[in-house]
Amino acid sequence: MAQSAVVPPSAARAGSAASNGAGPGAVGPAADAVTTDVFAEKLLAVLSGQRPVHWMLRHTVGHAYDDLARLAERFPLRACGTRPVVRDIGHCEPRPGALEVFARIAAGEQLRALAFRLEQGTDLRWRCTAVELGGPRTPRRHDD
Repeated sequence: MAQSAVVPPSAARAGSAASNGAGPGAVGPAADAVTTDVFAEKLLAVLSGQRPVHWMLRHTVGHAYDDLARLAERFPLRACGTRPVVRDIGHCEPRPGALEVFARIAAGEQLRALAFRLEQGTDLRWRCTAVELGGPRTPRRHDD
């Protein structure tokens, strides 16, 4: 059965320090909220231009690196004078050793959706295997 959680990043950091994060279906080192939070922050650093894409080379596999490079080039997460931040983050565990993660990214008044998949390798390290970035949305009018 898949588990999901939505946790503010600051709560994820504080809560995981007190637990080992082991849960149903855990393989090797537990995939706790800190794992998802760290990857979200790393991806955000690349997508916002704070880090070069090659910084994620050893943390990605398959097409994820190429997708990340295209996203960073075409749809950067930048806002005038505002550094983007991870607002909310959550994940679903479709099977042991795999996490599908979603995050809301705020840059000024702009909100974007970030989704990525993490898979645990035979060396028990987590790597990003897919990444997607949702585009900006126009604000809804109150009379809609």
